[in-house]
Amino acid sequence: MLLLLCMMMFFAPLDRPADDPSPENETMAQLARVRRIYIDILTGGDAALQIRDLLMTSLQNSKQFIVTEDEDRADATLKGAGDDDVFTDLHQSSEGINAHTQIGDAQSTGTRNYASSSSNHSLGITIGENESRRTEERKHEAIATVRLVNKDGDVIWSATAESFGGKFLGAGADVADKIAKRLVVDFKAAKQLAAAPVKTPELAAAASNVAASNAPASK
Repeated sequence: MLLLLCMMMFFAPLDRPADDPSPENETMAQLARVRRIYIDILTGGDAALQIRDLLMTSLQNSKQFIVTEDEDRADATLKGAGDDDVFTDLHQSSEGINAHTQIGDAQSTGTRNYASSSSNHSLGITIGENESRRTEERKHEAIATVRLVNKDGDVIWSATAESFGGKFLGAGADVADKIAKRLVVDFKAAKQLAAAPVKTPELAAAASNVAASNAPASK
């Protein structure tokens, strides 16, 4: 029986689908079969068009897919939106110290046809210090959200990436690089899952029978 089970596992087809695969396993299986990818026009204007070109370069450099400009030949289409914005971030702050002191004393006396006398004393202190700071920082931010759609219209993969610019890449190029790397990682994981032997109900029943026959008898 044990020899029969080993033969069944050895000759069982590796690509045999499970009776009721989960949505995740089903989409992973479809992702594993993707070879050619067409990148659709991303929504978002001229900035999105540039991100699309960067995505094409990043996916081509990954050596995992064939990037085609013929949508009919593609196994899946990458769709989505992108934006690449350059803006100025303004910060303004103000700090100040103020002190004001005023002391006064006045006195006068006099009579008609006699001498008169008067005295005045005053003291004033004013301290003021104000400091205003204004800084302007030029920033560059890019974002893209994409989805991979197969010929049946099912979304089999999706991702979102944003960046203020990498160490050696601009914001748009960094976003494209992040999406390409994530797709490659998930694609390789899907390939490994597809290559793993599938435990069919028949093999599971046979394994259960073998385990039962090899179990020690209860005393």
